[in-house]
Amino acid sequence: MKRIFLIGLFLALTACGQNYRDSSVQMTSMAIFDAQKYEGLWYEVARFPAPFQAGCTNTEAEYAVIAPGTLSVRNSCMKDGRLTVIEGSAKVVGPGRLKVRLGGVPFAGDYWVLWVDESYRTAVVGAPSGRVGWILNREPQIPADRLNAARQVLDFNGYRLSEMVMTQQDAP
Repeated sequence: MKRIFLIGLFLALTACGQNYRDSSVQMTSMAIFDAQKYEGLWYEVARFPAPFQAGCTNTEAEYAVIAPGTLSVRNSCMKDGRLTVIEGSAKVVGPGRLKVRLGGVPFAGDYWVLWVDESYRTAVVGAPSGRVGWILNREPQIPADRLNAARQVLDFNGYRLSEMVMTQQDAP
């Protein structure tokens, strides 16, 4: 019963979540996306606030190719001094477009890879709904030039950069 309540609460919070992008702006995803290069550990360096991430620090996402066009997903963060983890899978449904299913969440989310630098060191992920968006990096700290490039991609896709927050990443 508690699990059903928590899932219901998550759905309600997600449905009521703020929209951080201008939906009149056409959103674009990576035309050439390589899931094998994308796999591995990513550190969240910035995000648009989402209820399910409230209080999260040291946020990480880890992807692994488990079949052609399918990746495992493991998202984690520190919340109230404890490690919080949710796992699931992501199916590539178009160029740079993922349909992500996470354990305990009864629906799949649209996560679009908007940009990845040439060496797959920095990535920008968003959603057509505009309710979420992230800047990911292979290291906990991101160089200023790549942070600036990532922010430009979000701006180009209609995101309101003034509402983005940097994610606390403590040194290992």
